[in-house]
Amino acid sequence: MARASRPRRRRDRAAGAESGKRGARQARGGPSLSPTPAPARGPWLIAEYAPTALFSLKASFATSSVGRTLVVATPYAVKMAFVDAAFRAGLADPDCADFLRSLVLIEVRVAPPAEAVVTHTFVKVRQESRDADPLRPYSSTIAYREVAHQRGLWQWAFDLSSRDQVLAERLDRVAPFVSYIGKRGSFVQFSRVFTATALGTEFTQVVQGRAAWTPPRQAHIVPLDDFGPEADLETLSSFTAKSPVRERHRKFVETIVPLGLVNSGPGFSEYRADREHRDG
Repeated sequence: MARASRPRRRRDRAAGAESGKRGARQARGGPSLSPTPAPARGPWLIAEYAPTALFSLKASFATSSVGRTLVVATPYAVKMAFVDAAFRAGLADPDCADFLRSLVLIEVRVAPPAEAVVTHTFVKVRQESRDADPLRPYSSTIAYREVAHQRGLWQWAFDLSSRDQVLAERLDRVAPFVSYIGKRGSFVQFSRVFTATALGTEFTQVVQGRAAWTPPRQAHIVPLDDFGPEADLETLSSFTAKSPVRERHRKFVETIVPLGLVNSGPGFSEYRADREHRDG
């Protein structure tokens, strides 16, 4: 019996040594950012939220006076929401800057709520005039605005095929701190974070993707913005004098959005997802 137990003890020691090596490698990769274990790693990490207010997010190329809203959050908006949440989660400024850089090459795909009704409105605003009186710099005018009421859940999927453990831990840690997407009034409530090995047609898909993909029957195509290859916190921050350069810091990608226009009138547009694909 003593002889039979020796190989087992050697295997136990070898397993312990390998576990110690993995721990050392993780320690060199950075400190643990969460007291809870990191989520099981898969190709996609999905953060789920419930909309709690009207959604509004203009296309980045729109003018200030024509405020047509998208019905889906863009990859750029999702990534910036997580970077903003990283500050409120307590990450140091250098860590937030590194977090943003780690998101540059990460593909983000969005599953919008299954139903959205966009309200078309004209509102009275006060706008600075070009030849304004210094004592009265703002004049009254009207502007076109759109807001979307959405029923369902948001799901934002991050491609983690690179197996970046530090990035996975950071996403898991800051996800509950995301409270809005798009404009500051477009509030959301955190639901959960989970992983998936594949995504269905309820998620957005790049038109020029390399893999074959069949779009849902109810969909539309729109250019959505994302991080460019040189995106960094110093340039994209709202508190910097630097201006982002298109295709370097911010790029636009033609994207299939899985919501189709099913009804419209003088003051509204209604979008719905393909129910068969959602149910399947």
